[in-house]
Amino acid sequence: MNPQHSLLSRGMLAVMLAQFTSALADNALLFTAIALLKTGSAPEWQIPLLQEFFVIAYIILAPFAGPFADTLPKGRVMLIANGMKFLGASAMLAGLDPLLAYGMVGLGAAAYSPAKYGILSELVSTDKLVKANSLMEGSTIVAILLGAVLGGLLADYWLMGALYAVATAYLLAAIFNLLIPRLPPSHPLTSFVPLAMCRDFIQASRRLMQDPDARFSIIGTSLFWGAGSTLRFLLVAWVPVALHIDDLSTPANLSGAVAIGIALGAFAAARWINLRTINRALPAGILVGAAIIAFAYSSHLYMAIAWLLVIGFLGGFYAVPLNALLQERGHASIDSGHAIAIQNLFENISMLLMMAIYILLSKQQVPVIPTTITIGALVLVAIGGLAWWRIRQQG
Repeated sequence: MNPQHSLLSRGMLAVMLAQFTSALADNALLFTAIALLKTGSAPEWQIPLLQEFFVIAYIILAPFAGPFADTLPKGRVMLIANGMKFLGASAMLAGLDPLLAYGMVGLGAAAYSPAKYGILSELVSTDKLVKANSLMEGSTIVAILLGAVLGGLLADYWLMGALYAVATAYLLAAIFNLLIPRLPPSHPLTSFVPLAMCRDFIQASRRLMQDPDARFSIIGTSLFWGAGSTLRFLLVAWVPVALHIDDLSTPANLSGAVAIGIALGAFAAARWINLRTINRALPAGILVGAAIIAFAYSSHLYMAIAWLLVIGFLGGFYAVPLNALLQERGHASIDSGHAIAIQNLFENISMLLMMAIYILLSKQQVPVIPTTITIGALVLVAIGGLAWWRIRQQG
């Protein structure tokens, strides 16, 4: 076996360290930004608006993020993206409106995502892609857990210290990016013509969506991450109502329970699912919606933790194999960077729509528990419909 294609190669370790540190900073910054809005007496509906400012960059930059990731060594793309995240955190520290500053971090994240996932298919062989994705998701989930916990804790007790810590973490991630080998670009651009790149993106999207496996993967992961993003913000409103706890640490810790569950689900997926047995993930995806509905009725902290662990486990078992399937199909057809950028577009449109539903319900003053049930029901019906379509297509 080529040692360069090992799961423990220097390149993989550098990618994991960089991703871990950057993801930790991302999640600590989210709860810091929420605390800044609360400190400034912003209306409640502005808190989920943070996610809208973050994901809009993914949608606007979708035609350019994939080509950008494929035209340079992906480690250098990750370095540039972490630099942009650092600027966003620094702007928040300097007093820029948290919504605008978090949007700047979104610009860096939009450039970062195609590179961090696309590089996996360049570092490991196809038969190890699910395991590589599981390692990536596992390390990311630990980072999400630590980032959420540390961000919520620091935001409760030392808000400026939280911002300094986040900015430092982005710098550390950039240093790890420098340790990633300079792999040859997979699809160098000969010229930068925005209109031509938009046309190329549309054509690549059409080609990818004509592939049944790629289409299934994109729709499936979009539904899950749209729901997961909304659930994170729902927790901030749900905890005071259901558990009568008013700090930021508790919803941050509860989001960490989801992260632990996803890590366990990712590990189980690596053990029990490969690209040939991908349909085994479908029941778990359907059950995510049912588990969200059950969670909405929780009235005790430990019951809530248990349900969130279940939601995370089911989500990790469902989403990680679908992610690997898309990378394999994308790498074989339109390049991995393009494929992940297209996936990001659909996932973030899903987030935008689900967060818009949440914001609308919040502005209409619908209680948070019925709102949570509504989101769970949407996930249950949508992924159930996708599973029926998948099995019918293959039947």
